[in-house]
Amino acid sequence: MAKKQTLKPKDPRLHFTSGNEAVGLGALYAGCNFFGGYPITPSTEVAELMARELPKRGGTFIQMEDEIASMASIIGASLAGAKSMTATSGPGFSLMQENLGFACITEVPCVIANVMRGGPSTGLPTKVSQADVMQARWGTHGDHPILVLSPDSVQECFDLTVTAFNLSEKYRTPVILLSDETIGHMHEVIRIPEPGDMPVIEREASAEIPADWYKPYDYGVHSTAPLIPFGEGYRYHVTGLTHDEQGFPTGRPDESRKMLEHLLGKIEHAKDVYHVERLYLEDADSAIIAYGCTARVCKRTIYTVRHEGVKCGMLRLKTIWPLPVREIDEVCEQNDVIFVPELNSGQLMRAVKRVNRGRATIVPINRIDGQLFNPHDVAEMIINRSHGIDESDQLII
Repeated sequence: MAKKQTLKPKDPRLHFTSGNEAVGLGALYAGCNFFGGYPITPSTEVAELMARELPKRGGTFIQMEDEIASMASIIGASLAGAKSMTATSGPGFSLMQENLGFACITEVPCVIANVMRGGPSTGLPTKVSQADVMQARWGTHGDHPILVLSPDSVQECFDLTVTAFNLSEKYRTPVILLSDETIGHMHEVIRIPEPGDMPVIEREASAEIPADWYKPYDYGVHSTAPLIPFGEGYRYHVTGLTHDEQGFPTGRPDESRKMLEHLLGKIEHAKDVYHVERLYLEDADSAIIAYGCTARVCKRTIYTVRHEGVKCGMLRLKTIWPLPVREIDEVCEQNDVIFVPELNSGQLMRAVKRVNRGRATIVPINRIDGQLFNPHDVAEMIINRSHGIDESDQLII
């Protein structure tokens, strides 16, 4: 008689879920209690999960009339003390830009998940793209800092969403999670940590000074004042105009310069905003610099080209903006050829070229038809290039 097998109990921390749902789960873990959004392919699953789960936890979900209002709602909720987020894709992200700039200048913490799709305009709603990279950095007008994180797996959709909320609260700034259709709709098993296993930064509810002395903005050396929620006894002024430390509009050149230097400096000089992954760079003489779904594809590419004797490594950018200049500079210094594969016409490549300063040969690899790279096609291009078969300045699939 065959011995009956006993199944191991399911680990409650393991979940089979999509990248978009993992973003929502990460937001809940980080303490998000307000979501304002508008459904749009391919990000809608984030909103659907938040609509289902937030009310169970005492949070608020609201579907706004459009993405302009969605961005406004999460700013207002954050000023009232909530941890807030929204999710969108290309056309909706375009509509959010003016209010995104308002969040930057008023230093309001919030998280925006942009699940990229093909464009411009309506474009390819159900197809993958990475063409919002420069819009994420420069979409709203004026000099301003921005933090942009890019996951390459479902697990990282969870992890980097938690990181996005933490950085947003710590530096009082909007943070963009730049995902894409492939990562957003991919399903994998992820591990959700127990409460307390991952650090979660909570907002200060009061200042260590009398309410009359409170300044909502601190323009000291790379410092950030606590944002006390409205209704907690601290009255202050919020405006999209250039303002002083009290929050009131100013046109004085010295105060205007001080505000902008503060905005830029608090992010650029923060060491904990830069996150990268290094693969096989120790002995490499050529390298790939990639992010998101393309980096995931290129992990297989690296194994293939190394099997053929080509010593290629990869620098994967989890943080796209601010650009990890020091890490990219090291790769450009140590390698003869840098391949920059992107599902766009060549956006990050131009930033890499500026860091490179003519040392390595920069070779963009581009695809703009709404399809993923085939790792073997990319491998063939790299192998041919290493053997001198193809010396093109740009490789297009």
